[in-house]
Amino acid sequence: MTVTDLFAGEIATELLKVLFSISRRACLCKSTADALITSTNQLLPIIQEIKYSGVELPAARQFQLDGLSETLRGGLELSRKALACSRWNVYKMLQLARRMERLEKRISAFLHGPLQAHVLADVHHLRFDSVERFDRLDCSARQLEQRLESLKIGVGDGGGGGGGGWMEEAVKRVDAEEQRWEGNLVTVLGVGMAEGKKRVKEMVIERDELGIVGICGIGGSGKTTLATDLCRDDEVRCHFKNRILFLTISQSPDVEQLRAKILGFIAESDHGSGSFGCYDGFIKEAPGGRVLIVLDDVWSLSVLEQLIFRIDGCKTLVVSRFKFSTVLGASYEVELLKGDEAVSLFCQSAFERSFIPPGSDANLVNQIVNKCKGLPLALKVIGSALRGQPEMYWASAKKRLSRGEPICESHENKLLDRMAISVQFLPKKVRECFLDLGSFPEDKKIPLDVLINMWVEIHDVDEEEAFAILVELADKNLLTLVKDARLGFFPLSSSSSYILSKIASHSKFNKKVVNVVNVWGIRAGDLYSSYHDISVSQHDVLRDLAIHMTNRGEINERKQMIMPRREMELPREWERNADNPFCAQIISIHTGEMNEMDWFAMNLPKAEVLIINFSATTYFLPPFIHNMSRLRALIVINHGSQNATLRNLSVLSTCSNLRSLWLEKVTITTLASSNPETTPLTNLRKISLVLCNINNTLDSILPSTFPSLSELAIDHCDDLIHLPSITSQFHSLKSLSITNCHNFRQLPTNLGDLKRSLHILRLYACPSLRMLPRSTCQLSRLKYLDVSQCVNLRSLPEGIGKMAGLEKIDMRECSEVFCVPDSAASMESLRCVICDEEVSWSWKGFEKIGLHVQVAEKHFNLDWLHE
Repeated sequence: MTVTDLFAGEIATELLKVLFSISRRACLCKSTADALITSTNQLLPIIQEIKYSGVELPAARQFQLDGLSETLRGGLELSRKALACSRWNVYKMLQLARRMERLEKRISAFLHGPLQAHVLADVHHLRFDSVERFDRLDCSARQLEQRLESLKIGVGDGGGGGGGGWMEEAVKRVDAEEQRWEGNLVTVLGVGMAEGKKRVKEMVIERDELGIVGICGIGGSGKTTLATDLCRDDEVRCHFKNRILFLTISQSPDVEQLRAKILGFIAESDHGSGSFGCYDGFIKEAPGGRVLIVLDDVWSLSVLEQLIFRIDGCKTLVVSRFKFSTVLGASYEVELLKGDEAVSLFCQSAFERSFIPPGSDANLVNQIVNKCKGLPLALKVIGSALRGQPEMYWASAKKRLSRGEPICESHENKLLDRMAISVQFLPKKVRECFLDLGSFPEDKKIPLDVLINMWVEIHDVDEEEAFAILVELADKNLLTLVKDARLGFFPLSSSSSYILSKIASHSKFNKKVVNVVNVWGIRAGDLYSSYHDISVSQHDVLRDLAIHMTNRGEINERKQMIMPRREMELPREWERNADNPFCAQIISIHTGEMNEMDWFAMNLPKAEVLIINFSATTYFLPPFIHNMSRLRALIVINHGSQNATLRNLSVLSTCSNLRSLWLEKVTITTLASSNPETTPLTNLRKISLVLCNINNTLDSILPSTFPSLSELAIDHCDDLIHLPSITSQFHSLKSLSITNCHNFRQLPTNLGDLKRSLHILRLYACPSLRMLPRSTCQLSRLKYLDVSQCVNLRSLPEGIGKMAGLEKIDMRECSEVFCVPDSAASMESLRCVICDEEVSWSWKGFEKIGLHVQVAEKHFNLDWLHE
């Protein structure tokens, strides 16, 4: 400290004495002097503490204290002048009073500005020092536990049994204490956490009608931190009169003991498990007033249901990685950190300060922070792992994170292994489906149709079970379902009508479907729903976990071969091991432009799914597809800014087992080989063309080449003007979907030839379509017709009444259709029509028994523009 600071306390003391005299003698300065006395009284103890603490301060703080000392010295001189001034010199006394007011404001500004920042910084340093010490304590406790485990020290069986040991309980207490220390993170996590706390507090203390509420989020997102801080909040403690019980449930809880503890707490009893039976079922109201029960780390719905007591005055807060939508009245999903908050938390772990230090590579730091995607646990663990390491180590860590690999042993143990807990207890098939998500690029939405098709092909499940698995993963926050923000309600328009209705009636999946109904707004029992406008996204840390778990073992023995990020060429590890067959079931390739000579031979006898992601203007499909005899699903997606010319498509003609083909953002020259001797793809069921330039390619899709084609989906293909008449010769075609094709004008006039097969006809958002061909009325087996957002469609066909099997029509935003043909009255199977208010009266006029006319709500939302 400087000499100025050493004497700052003495200066303030002398100033106080003078101010007391002024307040007694100078009436014009009295109020100002009194205010200065108050401020200096607040400041003096702080200066004294700093003076005698013996702690060397940073330069910035030292500079500010120098300034404070000068301010106090000026105040001392000013007060002496006021003391010496004649009480009759009113003008001079007035001047001095104004100067003293300015002095008081400067002191007050310091107290409420820099001083508060100093205190906050000290709290941050104290918190992270404490966390480090508890980390070391935790490590020591675990080592001690491992050493004593061989001694079989336990309780409940004379010291030798498996009833759990005292050391296990001690470690649990250490874990619990560490979690409570993490509550101090709230001061670091900033505005986002404060907003989350505000919303949870509202559910807990303001909404009395909600007895059970929740906090959910992926592992490491700060759920326990938020719940712990909420329990410390003065307003919450006052509301519940300090009657708050915080219990950690974990994966293998003693339910009876927990029930006894909860009931005893509610009944204000401490009798233990032996007496809980006398309370169970008899307590109708908490005797001592309101109570808050916090159930942290809940893993099982069945366990949760046993620990919930619907008693007046009892509020339950459930903290879990799972959403438990069937139980919770309301829940808050923890938001991840953004921008400066993420950087601040990372820097606290990596540099022990809240900002990037001068001289550090800010770009490299920000790149690593971005890899954490706002997950507090990842920011803390990765920051700690990089603390004190050289810049080359940081650069290596960034590359390893890009490949989904751990940067060091502590990263693997603390982060990936902790995240893996969410996956380890999943059923085997659900776990395998989770691991498949690592096959798709980071930060890219996965079309739900692609995912469902892939799971159906490789996991021996039908679409109903695949959909249920998807919902289960979403419920556990292992993926996120994203619907098109341009739609005001969930799109209902394709082949999964049957799926939703069948799952809903299945005892195994009905609760999960209810959850989806609640979250997405799907009407229960709605048939012919679609997921063509639904995507799946996944946090990068969860994707890294999936890649980490699939990359174990020798590469030739792995079930998945994944390129985690885009590379200029195939991995060298693949080429080095190409002499032996690969056993992988899924191959995921992510490259730039590839020519014929860029590929090398690979023997993939068990490959069933090939996912190709690339960014280029031309792309040569891998020649080794020719030898993939088991290939069932091929997904080709271009992420470049322009459509890519796809070459070597003829190699597909050799894939006799291919069932599903997805092509996105490519220019297609042909979909069938020109060689007449080519073996027909008898197993190909579905073709999806998205954002493609098709260049009249559909003329080459011959019924003889694809004799089993049952689904044809064309989306956002702007050069599609009409469907060729040959389309009507695909007599196995069940679903025809043309969506968002703005130049599409005409269906084939002989579309009625599909009367024995076509069940679904979707023509969504095709503004150039003006009419449906008359032969549409011959589609006697058609069950669902979607012409929504066909804004220039003039009318429905006059003979629509002949479509005896039609069950549902979606004609929202068909602004030119003002009336309904009279023949529609004879459609006996029709039970649901979705339309605008202007035309709804025409349908309601039929007064058909069982017909529900749903007026579509209009939504105007621009949230999708950022995409």
